Amino acid sequence: EKIWADWEKFASYAFNKSHAACYSWVAYQTGYLKAHYPAEYMAAVMSRNMNNISEVTKLMDECKSMGIPTKGPDINESWQRFSANHKGEIRFGLAGIKGMGAAAADAMISEREKNGPYKSIFDVVERVNLSACNRRAFESMVLSGGFDSFGIRREQYFGQTGKGEMFIDTLIRYGWLYQQEQQQMHNSLFGDMGGVEIATPPVPNLVDEWSNLERLNKERDLVGIYLSAHPLDDYTVVLKHLCNTHCSELANIEGLSAKGQFQLGGIVTAVQKKTTRRGEPCGFVTIEDFEGSGELRLFGEEWTKWQGMLVEGYTLFIQGRYTHKFQNSTFLSLMLSNVQFLSKAKDENIEKLTISFDSSELSETMVTDLSTLLSEHPGSVQLYLSVRSAESPVPLILHSRKQTIDVDRDILAYLDENPAMDYHIN
Repeated sequence: EKIWADWEKFASYAFNKSHAACYSWVAYQTGYLKAHYPAEYMAAVMSRNMNNISEVTKLMDECKSMGIPTKGPDINESWQRFSANHKGEIRFGLAGIKGMGAAAADAMISEREKNGPYKSIFDVVERVNLSACNRRAFESMVLSGGFDSFGIRREQYFGQTGKGEMFIDTLIRYGWLYQQEQQQMHNSLFGDMGGVEIATPPVPNLVDEWSNLERLNKERDLVGIYLSAHPLDDYTVVLKHLCNTHCSELANIEGLSAKGQFQLGGIVTAVQKKTTRRGEPCGFVTIEDFEGSGELRLFGEEWTKWQGMLVEGYTLFIQGRYTHKFQNSTFLSLMLSNVQFLSKAKDENIEKLTISFDSSELSETMVTDLSTLLSEHPGSVQLYLSVRSAESPVPLILHSRKQTIDVDRDILAYLDENPAMDYHIN
């Protein structure tokens, strides 16, 4: 009885204390790693969640807030999983590319470790084990950006050679021939007299350049997320300053109804066309922005009116509201008032950028950097400078009559990151 009573008293606190001690120790260890080895730590956490692409996306946002660049796969820097390079950047792992396979990734990495970095795409096919790296693996590497460092555009690999073949097929056949000739040379009596001399196939130059969206969509198909850029990057100013709703908020119909008119922008990622029980056409449109995705549901005449614009791959600016279709009905139906391309919305609605700063915080470096950045982004938006000073309570407004600009992501990022400057749209 005494032993049991002692155990009862002990159990009231021992379990909690043991867990508190263990979790505190783990928290200290992981906190230390994140503080002193942030890129390596985040790469490890992302590797642990490699099969959960939505979790990886959240972790990439965390990396961005920590100032850690997250880059796509690269044959000379990537390992099997996420890893940190010598610059403190995180590289996407080769094993995370669809169509690669563990054997192909291992073959590329082991050869690189054994004989040094690859110098060109021809060096790759001359050295890697082509039995493990088939055409699909090479195609996956091309489309995901794994070979971008060699200076050949992705679309060039699928261009036609003089013989009417795709360059990627000619490239792999060249690799097989090179390796066979090298093997025969090593087995011959005079194998040590010289190297293999086979002309490398020419890279096709007259190839139609892919659009930014086409290139990024192919990349996303293979790694699950946009890595090298985002199709909406050019429209950041519209999404931040003209929209009052994120796509992820579309599920909150009551909240949108209370808001009245809503504006959102994004890229259409999926469209389902259906028919209701009453035989009316309807459509379910998935649209995505930087924050996430949501679904627009349109029925009857509303779907018929707008379906020509709601096409997969289109980047759109949408205005609408949820209303009660009938006076005593509790059902809210979506009514769109305007659907237009984001490019048109940007051209028509972004008219004026005003950059504000205090004269006491100006420096020669700041002026040079800002002047250079603005001159590199010509466009149609009017540029104004609002200069504050201690001598005058009213800011001095300066209008640039000679220079108009394109308010793109680079300019907004520079202004957001510079605490001495503020800005206003229109």
